[in-house]
Amino acid sequence: MNKKKILNDPIYGFITIHHDIIFDCIQLPEFQRLRRIKQLGLTSLVYPGAQHTRFQHVIGAMHLMDMAVKSLRSKDIEISQEEEIGVLLAILLHDIGHGPFSHSLEHTILEGVNHEHISSVLMQRINEKMSGKLDLAIEIFENRYPRKFLHQLVSSQLDMDRLDYLRRDSFYTGVSEGTVGIERIIQMLNVKDNQLIVDQKGIYSVEKFLMARRFMYWQVYLHKTSIAADHLMLSILQKAKAILTERNDLFASPYLKYFLTKNVTQEDLNDDEVIFNFCNLDDNEILGAIKVWQNSSNKTLALMCQMLINRNLPKISISDSPISAEELKSKKKEVLEKLNINEDELDYFITTGKLTNSAYSVEGDSLKIGMKNGELKELTQTSEIYNLSVENKPQVKYFITSIK
Repeated sequence: MNKKKILNDPIYGFITIHHDIIFDCIQLPEFQRLRRIKQLGLTSLVYPGAQHTRFQHVIGAMHLMDMAVKSLRSKDIEISQEEEIGVLLAILLHDIGHGPFSHSLEHTILEGVNHEHISSVLMQRINEKMSGKLDLAIEIFENRYPRKFLHQLVSSQLDMDRLDYLRRDSFYTGVSEGTVGIERIIQMLNVKDNQLIVDQKGIYSVEKFLMARRFMYWQVYLHKTSIAADHLMLSILQKAKAILTERNDLFASPYLKYFLTKNVTQEDLNDDEVIFNFCNLDDNEILGAIKVWQNSSNKTLALMCQMLINRNLPKISISDSPISAEELKSKKKEVLEKLNINEDELDYFITTGKLTNSAYSVEGDSLKIGMKNGELKELTQTSEIYNLSVENKPQVKYFITSIK
């Protein structure tokens, strides 16, 4: 069978699959599941074009990784074919652990477990099926491989993951502020002292990337209507779980019911049954259940499901300071009068939280700029953007959602 395939991507054009093992991983059921998981969760309720999937994103990120490897080799950075395949597989499979609606339901289906950890578990299981062919990819993904710059290409403040999702999410939402010069940035990447750096002449492209990321967070990823929709969906699943705990008579697919009736934690990921049910869970399971629950005999569950399906979303107020006890009390009184529900049901309709937006973190894996004189400097030392300084803190806002 010919495994050298070409995919047509609306952003990059033709993407070539060069290695048989890449094709084999794409064909896995665990990977094909990503076709059924939206990249931006419920953001299509705000930007109708945001219908793209995790599958499209990881294929695009793999394409950018291929470009990065070629660019680094052109600068006499030695990358063996084994390392090339390893880093391509690492970026290809980095999101395989995402649950339904991507980040919208993270830490919910599996309590307190992030998708990166689930990706590691799934990669280990796939590796067993493939007789150890993913050994190097897993080492790179988990940052255990000595050549650290390969992991930084997969996960850092300027990795192929972020470069693709900014360009892709900008394209599908129509938010032009997210458009960045990806090709230019990749050509400016270099390696020094075993770490990924950016050549000095690429600093303006990096600044544009960071500012684009900041804009995209406020305009897309932290859009107030998306936040309201996310919290409504969370409330729906919490109510469904409460009903199933009391009595096991609520409709759900066997895969969804498994997680609604059990408290699955990180320690349970070694269980074959947990992995089987997780790998059969996607957006369709959640939406199918919510459509049916619109007609539930439980008033609270039915109302919330009708609100989501018909896009009658909660109103959301955003503030620069934490929500006061007085405001929360006022909202609760307002909802009680409107809905005539029991007071113990209020938490399903009123939620509070905070939103954090940081274009660049000065902690941990910082970006290094390779100066023309051979010196390495922190980005914060060379950038002219005021909010990249060490003193800068992430911008935080607070929100409260309630029924209209």
